[in-house]
Amino acid sequence: MTEQTIYLWKAFFLGIVEGITEFLPISSTGHLILFGDWINFESNEAKVFEVVIQLGSILAVVWIFRQRLFQMIRGTLRLEPVEVAFTRNLLIAFLPSAIVGLLFIKAIKALFFHPGVVVVTLVLGGLIMLWVERRRPANSALDNANQVQTLEKITWKQALVVGCAQCLAMIPGTSRSGATIIAGMLSGIQRKTATEFSFFLAMPTMLAAAVYDFYKHAHLLTQQDTLAIAVGFVSAFVCALLVVRAILVFVSRHTYRAFAWYRIALGLVVGAWLWL
Repeated sequence: MTEQTIYLWKAFFLGIVEGITEFLPISSTGHLILFGDWINFESNEAKVFEVVIQLGSILAVVWIFRQRLFQMIRGTLRLEPVEVAFTRNLLIAFLPSAIVGLLFIKAIKALFFHPGVVVVTLVLGGLIMLWVERRRPANSALDNANQVQTLEKITWKQALVVGCAQCLAMIPGTSRSGATIIAGMLSGIQRKTATEFSFFLAMPTMLAAAVYDFYKHAHLLTQQDTLAIAVGFVSAFVCALLVVRAILVFVSRHTYRAFAWYRIALGLVVGAWLWL
């Protein structure tokens, strides 16, 4: 195979990794860094590739929740109180990461986008998830009683807690979905509802990040980079369609312990590999 073909196969593979991991609490960015380093994927702007192909995953969520999104938009335009409150909560949750991202994203990328950082955050995040799940097992009375069980009943204070937690996800290995879901659960939102709110919050957050990064660095991309982004985008979209539906079914019956142990195991294996 030619170098161009190999390059595109690598982009296709990373798109699959992105689509599978974006909405699981195991850090898509961390996996892209680790796998990109492993297969020696080099782009003129690798970080732009990683962010922009996430747009494929986000559009998969938009498609899955398209009816609820249309209901929210229509209701907000008609000033329906429930939909206005839901839109307000999404805006409140979105703003913290938008502000922090605009002010500090360059410093964050320079300091933290490294496999060693991913190892630490994977393990630490896994331990936190185990602690949270130990406090509230799946299908327990505590998980269901006195918990917010619908998106419409989430308060602005809970939305703000989730939004602040999303800022932590700028550090690779943390996991945007993991941070927001766990924060939602700790603030009193039922597990499945916290997962759904995390998905809705991903739409404006990742769309803004993808558009901003592409706008800032598009002039640096070659034709080869653009083609790789398109390939990664499509594979991420298809994989995310399958994963999002599956995770919603999974969290209605199970805890996130399996993902926590996966994070810890992966972090320890990669850490040992880096050490050796």
